[in-house]
Amino acid sequence: MTARVLVVDDVPTNVKLLDARLSAEYFDVLTASSAREAIEICNTQDVDIVLLDVMMPEMDGFECCAILKDNPRTAHIPVVMITALDQAGDRVQGLEAGADDFLTKPVDDIQLMARVKSLVRVKALTDELRARAVTSQQIALERVGAGANEMPVEGGRLLVIDTDRGRAGRLNSHLEAHHSVTVLANPADAVLEASGGDFELVLVSMELEGFDALRVCSQLRTVEQTRSVPIILVAEDGDRQRIVRALELGVNDFILRPIERNELSARVRTQLRRHRYTVELRESVNSTMAMAVTDELTGLYNRRYLDRHLQMILDKAQEQDREMAVMMLDIDFFKAVNDTHGHDVGDKILKEFAVRLQRHIRGVDLACRFGGEEFVVVMPDTGTAQAEAIAERVRVAMAEQGFSVGTELPLAVTVSVGLAFNERDHDTPETLIKRADVALYRAKRAGRNRVVADAA
Repeated sequence: MTARVLVVDDVPTNVKLLDARLSAEYFDVLTASSAREAIEICNTQDVDIVLLDVMMPEMDGFECCAILKDNPRTAHIPVVMITALDQAGDRVQGLEAGADDFLTKPVDDIQLMARVKSLVRVKALTDELRARAVTSQQIALERVGAGANEMPVEGGRLLVIDTDRGRAGRLNSHLEAHHSVTVLANPADAVLEASGGDFELVLVSMELEGFDALRVCSQLRTVEQTRSVPIILVAEDGDRQRIVRALELGVNDFILRPIERNELSARVRTQLRRHRYTVELRESVNSTMAMAVTDELTGLYNRRYLDRHLQMILDKAQEQDREMAVMMLDIDFFKAVNDTHGHDVGDKILKEFAVRLQRHIRGVDLACRFGGEEFVVVMPDTGTAQAEAIAERVRVAMAEQGFSVGTELPLAVTVSVGLAFNERDHDTPETLIKRADVALYRAKRAGRNRVVADAA
């Protein structure tokens, strides 16, 4: 995972220390020595996350964070405040200003990397949704949804998971005045309860009697209905190593006991605001997808949408020296299916193919119907090994189970796949598609039902 990190601190030694730590993990590091310089950088360059010192002359970190979060251009950038202050009131002030998290000096390397990677994953998904919404806006002439700071934060639907009813009751008492809270005492039912409850936030106690809290969080992340629901872990101070692991598993935030009511409320509001903004972005993408940009048969984006979106993603990858991949897929012997079984069966296969394709790529990947039985998937921030793994997962998903499309027996369907990568200085969407098409042709010539990567 790579990302552009802005480090803001008026003390050069602190900047150099964080720069060295982050560069060692292959992050692209920008630096600023003042809040005003940081604001200027965020307004003029693509920044994925800001590590912001609190105590600075002229303008402190709280004011800087509030300005960034009030600007629609920069509001979506995660901000982690780094401070020597360790009082609940300071954390609340930062969260109220819009900060996504806090790290206390001296900064622990493990927590630093876990926090950065966790927030970068969230930022990558938000960026992709924003890009799709902008593309939709350009084509359908409809505006993108409101900024994150405009999202309401009251009336959240919260699920509290804790085997100790006393602890759960205290959480409920902190939150019930402003939110609808459901308490679950049996973590074995967590996935079932969360999937059917339309919850916007889940709070999981680290101390679950007879259950592993991290496994509960992992299970919530593997189910489609709860994959994007934010999770706050309620932990003890001695749980810090497991908290780092939880963040790597996809937990969004944590709070330590003893719980300070205002800090809890602020963290809940932050997660609700971010979640509702993401939901609105998704709805904006869906609602603005007129027939002009979607394929009527499969529901995937069409060639017209692909042309614009691929240009946008490629421009960003080239500007920031990031990896990206293009996957081209062609259903094997599809003409024979139409000739033997008719076009109605062929259409059913195309629909089922699209469903399986969407199910086995990632949320940040964009699937399009290129034409006929050809499909293209655009994969941002994706190198050779990861792209090949995703392509192979898709290939197996098509081949391992027949397509039930109204014939006497399920039809065996396979797919050939070609991959191309952003590896050349003067690549264009056309050259990437061409190289992926050449790799696809090689897969066909080699016997079909296989993945072939373009040789740069």
